[in-house]
Amino acid sequence: MKQLIICITTLFIYTISLQAELPVKHVLTLELAKKIAQKAEIEANSRGATVVIAVVDDGGHLILLERLDNTQVASVDVAIGKARTASIFRRPSRVFEEQVKNGRVAAISLPGATPLQGGIPIIVKGEVIGAIGVSGNTPMEDEDIAISAASVASPASDNQ
Repeated sequence: MKQLIICITTLFIYTISLQAELPVKHVLTLELAKKIAQKAEIEANSRGATVVIAVVDDGGHLILLERLDNTQVASVDVAIGKARTASIFRRPSRVFEEQVKNGRVAAISLPGATPLQGGIPIIVKGEVIGAIGVSGNTPMEDEDIAISAASVASPASDNQ
C-alpha cells in the first residue's frame, strides 16, 4: 500500500511538472479572421479597389477567402500565395520580392514562397499566428490594405 501511495504521488508530481513546461500558443480563430477580412474589405472599398483577401493560419493553411466583386480570378491563388508566404516565413512577402529585385534570384526557388508584395503576418504579442494576403491592385495598394487589416489583431503595443 505504501508503494502505491508513493507511486501515485510521484506520478502526480511528474504530471504537474509536465503541465508547467507546456508553452502557450496563440491561435488565429475564425472569428478574428473574419474581423481581419472585414477590415480589409472596408479598406479596399474605401479605395475603390477590387481585390482578393486571403487569411491563413500560422501553417499557411487557408481559413478565409473573399473575392470582391469584379476582381480578376487570377488574384485568388496569388492572394493565398502571398498570405502563405508571410505566414510560414514569418515576414512580409515583399521581403522576397525585394530580394529578387536586388539580384537574389534564388529566392524564387524557395518552397512555398510567393515573392510578391501584399502578404503581411498577423502578429499577437510578438507571435505570428497567421497572415493576410491581398491581391488585385497595385503591389503597394495590396500591401497597404493588408497592413491595415492585420492591425486589427496586432495593435502597435502588442508587437513589443
